Amino acid sequence: MKAALALLAVVACVAAEVYFKEEFNDDSWEKRWVQSKHKDDFGEFKLSAGKHFGDAKRDQGLKTSQDARFYSRGVSYPKFSNKGKSVVIQFTVKHEQGIDCGGGYLKVMRSDADLADFHGETPYNVMFGPDICGSTKKVHVIFSYKGKNHQIKKEIRCKDDELTHLYTLILNPDNTYEVQIDGEKVESGELEADFDLLPAKKIKDPDAKKPEDWDEREYIDDAEDKKPEDWDKPEHIPDADAKKPEDWDDDMDGDWEAPMIDNPDYKGEWKPKQIKNPEYKGKWVHPEIDNPEYSPDDNLYLYEDFGAVGIDIWQVKSGTIFDNILIADSLDDAKAHAAETFDKLKPAEKESKDKADEEERKKREEEEKKKAEEEESKKDEDADEKDDEEDKDEHEKDEL
Repeated sequence: MKAALALLAVVACVAAEVYFKEEFNDDSWEKRWVQSKHKDDFGEFKLSAGKHFGDAKRDQGLKTSQDARFYSRGVSYPKFSNKGKSVVIQFTVKHEQGIDCGGGYLKVMRSDADLADFHGETPYNVMFGPDICGSTKKVHVIFSYKGKNHQIKKEIRCKDDELTHLYTLILNPDNTYEVQIDGEKVESGELEADFDLLPAKKIKDPDAKKPEDWDEREYIDDAEDKKPEDWDKPEHIPDADAKKPEDWDDDMDGDWEAPMIDNPDYKGEWKPKQIKNPEYKGKWVHPEIDNPEYSPDDNLYLYEDFGAVGIDIWQVKSGTIFDNILIADSLDDAKAHAAETFDKLKPAEKESKDKADEEERKKREEEEKKKAEEEESKKDEDADEKDDEEDKDEHEKDEL
């Protein structure tokens, strides 16, 4: 039995496959990644590790370099199907510019995607990654099913700082999914429950109607309750203590009227008291029936054709860096790749940024201190000049 389990483990290990890996370690990426010609003013990607990194070559990626531009570039790889197995989509994103509005996601497409004409309407299998614009800071998880794109119904918040973050999507053959950020699970669930891929199992019975005599009022006015005869009082009355000013001129100022004040006897609008409704039947619930258009699908997860991946985004402020893209059928492979890339970058990047932030803080404090000293010196000079002027005036008076 142990030998059989060991053999299965070996077979599983051998069967695991990395379909696509891109680390942007040199300029050869330009030969692989096709620049879309759908528009003639797409933004330009450039290789960069950014301002903070550990190893310049290892940590460099594709950086958006022009503000207020669309970006569209893609790459193909050998076609594969995820039938009967998981597919893992993983990459890193760094919004070093302090992004205000722009995408940071990938689109994973079929092998026949026209990358030379890649644009916002190009069909895709999966769209995954962060998107930030104003207060919207979310992770897109979108699956295409029967020609329509379906966004996850849950809200997944993305990272919005200036450091590199690792985004991982796992799509499983049991029709479940999982989203990780920086190697930690942030969301998971069932495709059918969390995406409107299929029609609802139940629908309201179109033949059912609420009976006309159905009373949903839990409380009603007490018909025996009568408004007291002395209830109606004005909300405001003239101030009895007010006196016409002595200098009031009726001809000039008009007829004097006392100012109005709140009436202490005012009781507001009268309403009869409420009593339990003897005819109350509760909230009417529309009966449901099985939806004849619903049909279960055990292959919601399945894409027979994966073969391209691209970056198709809009950015107001450029400076986002994409790197370490991996598409595989094993989470272990994804973790191993992250260990060699993201896990090594993360502490070095933070140390570099913390050091730069501390230097900037000290520089700012020194500048503020210098400014305060200059302002204080200016005050002293002004005071000295004023004293000299006063001494001069006194001297001139003495001579006179």
